[in-house]
Amino acid sequence: QLQLVESGGGLVQPGGSLRLSCAASGRTLEDYAIGWFRQAPGKEREGVSCITIRSAGGSANYTDSVKGRFTISRDNGKNKVFLQMNSLKPEDTAVYYCVALFSTPVQRECVMRVLAEFGSWGRGTQVTVSS
Repeated sequence: QLQLVESGGGLVQPGGSLRLSCAASGRTLEDYAIGWFRQAPGKEREGVSCITIRSAGGSANYTDSVKGRFTISRDNGKNKVFLQMNSLKPEDTAVYYCVALFSTPVQRECVMRVLAEFGSWGRGTQVTVSS
């Protein structure tokens, strides 16, 4: 059974950077599309980014508010997925979750709504952006 554990969150000043990691056990992430989601207090859950499996092209999608600042990547050898977050803003403060959904090479674009509904979730890591 796939289990996901996020790490790398913390407190950072505006303009700073963090690198979140999502480590998997029980399955190889090579076969899974991955998404990063976040939820701030009092707000709805939001899809941040997702990436397809490498055999489907490894393409990534980002929500508009993080384009140019966040980068999703995967290291299949380490069975991990990363979210590099640069130029952080106070509005990026949230609990960040990774989600994994078994995928195939024909699924050449990840859809965050589908990942959210059908994927396996980690427990999250807190990111706080504040001076």
